[in-house]
Amino acid sequence: MRLSLLSTAGIGIALGLALLAGTASAQTAPTRDDIVGKLNHFEQASEVDLPALKQQVMERAKARIKNDPGPVNRPLIAPDLANLPAFNAQIEFDADTPIIQPTSYQTVGRIADALVHSSLLPYTFLIVGHVESNSKSREANAILSQRRADAIRDVLVNTFKISTKRLHPIGLGEEQFLDRARPTSAVNGQLQILTFAKLPEDEPARPAAAPAPAAKKPAKKR
Repeated sequence: MRLSLLSTAGIGIALGLALLAGTASAQTAPTRDDIVGKLNHFEQASEVDLPALKQQVMERAKARIKNDPGPVNRPLIAPDLANLPAFNAQIEFDADTPIIQPTSYQTVGRIADALVHSSLLPYTFLIVGHVESNSKSREANAILSQRRADAIRDVLVNTFKISTKRLHPIGLGEEQFLDRARPTSAVNGQLQILTFAKLPEDEPARPAAAPAPAAKKPAKKR
């Protein structure tokens, strides 16, 4: 069974059972502590404007630039992201889709476990989608990388109940390879979780508890 974000029916049950029971074919998943160790070294918030960056990615991916230096020498579109604590996750998707393969369910679950660890609760995170260079257009790859980042965000929110305010998905397509020297390497298809900023102190990381019902006023005597 494939985990399709296009259909929400049964996602929580299917993913939850797979995570609890495990499968013989599952990839080796990182531990929660591995992920926490990568992400809990936050020092300073990035000044990256996410809406503007999304627009820049699409504009650059669509552009027909004369004398394009090619994927190896193309300037990074968001070099400041390299200064943020990062965990690179090997998430397997069906070819050319945002559908997560069952072999990666456990890795997604471990990411969720890490994000609710006490040391990471005060922070927000980027979910950064990448793709390796292939026969598809840069525009198509930019769209695909965004859809995959959105898919991971949706599972973390809908299945694992991570606050949506803590997660910011963005796809960088071919505009920022993880391994610039080898644009076609599978390494460039990895997904990144980056510690992005601190939550405002008055904003809870967990869903707020439902308020207690108001006491009923005593009926007036006639």
